Amino acid sequence: MTTTPAPPSVFTSRDLGPAPERQVAVDLLKHGAMALPVALLIGLVGWGWAGLLSVGYAGGLILLNFWVAAMLLGWAARISLGLLMGVALFGFLIRLAVISAAVLLVRDQWWVVPVPLGVTLVVAQLGLLFWETRFVSASLAFPGLKPASEEQ
Repeated sequence: MTTTPAPPSVFTSRDLGPAPERQVAVDLLKHGAMALPVALLIGLVGWGWAGLLSVGYAGGLILLNFWVAAMLLGWAARISLGLLMGVALFGFLIRLAVISAAVLLVRDQWWVVPVPLGVTLVVAQLGLLFWETRFVSASLAFPGLKPASEEQ
């Protein structure tokens, strides 16, 4: 009688294939850098120099958040899929707490204007995620970004 090996556990399996996280993060940063000057101009026109600095601070926090998320997910996928799941969930919660702490630490500074800071945090986070869904491939053939379509 032959025994078949047990299927690998999700907690001990790991992903050694291509790592699309960095590619997606760089694309997010590129799109964020393209949109940030418009947001900075709106902050400057609407709230003066303090608005510009508030928008810049919030934009920097969001872009850093996406970069850290990609690096953590790429690192965890190489170790185990169980760790990847934990980093995805708890990493989000921890990064959200860090962003909250970063805002609370500067809330009494002269250059912080709550409205542009808060609006930039929400709009940049959600806007970049929705914008990026147009470019991310959900197929195993092309993990990461969709290949450029060739129009003839």
